[in-house]
Amino acid sequence: MDTGATVTTTETKPAAVILGTWPDEPLRILADHMDNLLIWCVSKRASDVTIQTDRPIYIEVDGMLHPITRRALDSADLANILHHIYGPEALAKLASGRDLDLSFEVRPDRNTRIRFRVNITAILSRGRDSVQITMRSLPGLPPTMKDLGIEQKIVDNWSPKQGMVLVTGPTGSGKSTLLAAGCRMLIEREHGCGKMLTYEAPIEYVYDAIVGPRSLVAQSEIPRHLPTFAAGVRNALRRKPEIILVGEARDRETVSAAIEAGQTGHLVFSTVHTIGVAATIRRIVSVFEPSERTERSYAMIETLRMVVTQALVPKVGGGRIGLREFLVFDENVREIMLDQPIERWTAETQRLLVRYGQTMEQTANKAFKGGLIDRRTYLLLIKGFSGDDSGEEIKVEETEV
Repeated sequence: MDTGATVTTTETKPAAVILGTWPDEPLRILADHMDNLLIWCVSKRASDVTIQTDRPIYIEVDGMLHPITRRALDSADLANILHHIYGPEALAKLASGRDLDLSFEVRPDRNTRIRFRVNITAILSRGRDSVQITMRSLPGLPPTMKDLGIEQKIVDNWSPKQGMVLVTGPTGSGKSTLLAAGCRMLIEREHGCGKMLTYEAPIEYVYDAIVGPRSLVAQSEIPRHLPTFAAGVRNALRRKPEIILVGEARDRETVSAAIEAGQTGHLVFSTVHTIGVAATIRRIVSVFEPSERTERSYAMIETLRMVVTQALVPKVGGGRIGLREFLVFDENVREIMLDQPIERWTAETQRLLVRYGQTMEQTANKAFKGGLIDRRTYLLLIKGFSGDDSGEEIKVEETEV
């Protein structure tokens, strides 16, 4: 393509030269240096900070990694960082075979909070047990639906009186950000959202600064405040909320609890790690044991109100853009689904998506023709969503996700 020369020229420059390195890099990174480092990273528009034994510190800007320290970190550096971010028991928990999810915040002054979602995982580096820390920067306020360019049909159907709304996509596709924007919209509306309870692992966005006189939000972190998402839903049912947000519907117990909450007059939001609306239906059905699959699957369809799948892709000119596939499960769509045998739901969902919803292919086409994404991204999206097993029948013998 005619842009090839320009792309090649940009990519041949060392990343550190383009972005620069951390100007205050010390000979040894101590706990006291971490806040200063993270503030500098945010000033460079870093979406993620990755800290790993035997490697420099990397930040990700617009989807590209950049090294920002001149030297590789050793185990002593990592021990100091871990102690500051998590506490003295971090290494013992990692040694037990657990990864650690948490939120972390830096306060440059009394009125400013810079928040991060953190994952700490044990790895092997140069034959030794080591650590990788991934810190995702979170905005001080959740974005609005308008900021994210959310389709009007999604906005209009975001708040049914009761039932379940699912946001799906792979890791890093902006599911939590979309949920947070939706929560902000509900909190800020004229009649508020009533009592909203969220159960997250970890808490990413906070709503302290969102003004909503008729809204009351309480956020709980899993497993810090409650052991599991399923326990969170059971807890919520004893607290008379209007809205329940479950960070992830990852197992049979959580899905069943969310369905029960949706059936008893609550509005439930959750996420699922699937690619495509049809694949989401297939995944949820497959979590149920064969003995209960028919009953629970029909209950799920009766409860479901909307599924939105989001992909976050590079945008022409820099940055990233969210593209979405969605289907509103109104009364007509639910009736069509319930008239079909469970084994045909995946294929039927794909047909309904074309007729009543918006496919990722339609969204990608629009973005490509509008010059928002390049041809390579467009083709990758089409390939990714056409190969998600959407057309396959649900196998009745399947028992695990």
